[in-house]
Amino acid sequence: MATTSGSTTTSRRRHPVQVAAMLVGAVFLLVGILGFVPGITTNYDQMALWGPGSGALLLGLFNVSVLHNIVHLLFGVGIPMARTAGGAKKFLIGSGIIYAVLTVYGFLIPRNSVVNFPPINQADNWLHLALAAGLLALGFGLGRNITKSRPAAR
Repeated sequence: MATTSGSTTTSRRRHPVQVAAMLVGAVFLLVGILGFVPGITTNYDQMALWGPGSGALLLGLFNVSVLHNIVHLLFGVGIPMARTAGGAKKFLIGSGIIYAVLTVYGFLIPRNSVVNFPPINQADNWLHLALAAGLLALGFGLGRNITKSRPAAR
């Protein structure tokens, strides 16, 4: 325990994978919120609940809808999952896999089709590819030294 200015605090260092998951979760929360802010999201009046008809663009570049923004908010789950190194690693790798699948999906689907329900444009595809690579690199790279804890022998 360390004493600072008369108060007692405990010092607990977080594993780098936990810090990464907390930051990633916070960024996703921020992006999800910003997707609902007119001005930061251009063509805000054209935002649809879902589907290719949504004309709203986050930062004037990335196609968004209400559903798309809610998904970003849900990725904020990285913050509570970062309570443990194992949870943080699972969040980063799982999110990376989701974004890898979303990347393939985005490159294969027709833009004006009903199957483009998130909706996804070309800028989203390249961002999703970068996110997939980055999240997987963080999860596998920073999480490589995490060992599963085993119950004590009886």
